[in-house]
Amino acid sequence: MKTNLLIKCLLFSLCFVFWVASGLMIAVGIYSKAAIEGAAVDSLTADPALLLIIVGCLILCITFLGCTGALRDNQILLQIFMWSLLLILLLQVTAAILGFIFTEKVERKSVALFEKGIIRYRDDLDLQNLIDYIQKKFECCGVSSYRDWSKNRYFNCENTNPSLERCGVPFSCCRRNTDEVLNTMCGYETQRVDKWKALKHIYTDGCMKMVVNWGHQNLYLIGGLGLGLLLLEIMMISLSVILLKQIQFIKKRIIRRSAAS
Repeated sequence: MKTNLLIKCLLFSLCFVFWVASGLMIAVGIYSKAAIEGAAVDSLTADPALLLIIVGCLILCITFLGCTGALRDNQILLQIFMWSLLLILLLQVTAAILGFIFTEKVERKSVALFEKGIIRYRDDLDLQNLIDYIQKKFECCGVSSYRDWSKNRYFNCENTNPSLERCGVPFSCCRRNTDEVLNTMCGYETQRVDKWKALKHIYTDGCMKMVVNWGHQNLYLIGGLGLGLLLLEIMMISLSVILLKQIQFIKKRIIRRSAAS
């Protein structure tokens, strides 16, 4: 007697997809760790490249157990896979609940992270490119306001500041017209003027507000992706449970037949 081939193939296919994805995560993590570009985020947080490698290796090992256990009908491997996946699922749900409960704390941490990036803007070219990308993408400037750039020593408005960019903002804050060539000096002296005057030349809304608005606008998409991932994990757990039950049932029947004969 054999286990259901459809369940085995389905479980193996799902595990294989996650196995390949984990391999890509490890590759990206190793590349980011080796490349200079990795410093852009490393300078703000704990090493994300290392975190990517660790998570990728963890998923790789777990999905390998699932693939091997499904192909070989191995109860031990399938049980380790099932309980590991169940633990990850519970951790994900817990993290989502805590993130929802402590939304304000998460937002404060994000603000502090962005402010740190503003302070170190000119110290790291990759960090500078990252912040410029965010400001261009979301058409924003600074964390809460364009005047947040006064926290950077190059854009500070103090009279003792010798920088030519004193009291200005980066060019990535500038309003862009596709018919015109971008004036990289359009942000100069904008911190000195009122918001309504600065609006003619730069984006004045902070990036945190724009990112939060983007999240609200794409809430269904983000929620759908998260829910889809959870459903896939639940499906993999369910398939492994069904396969384990079939293996146990087959073994019991074999033992009964052996005892009868």
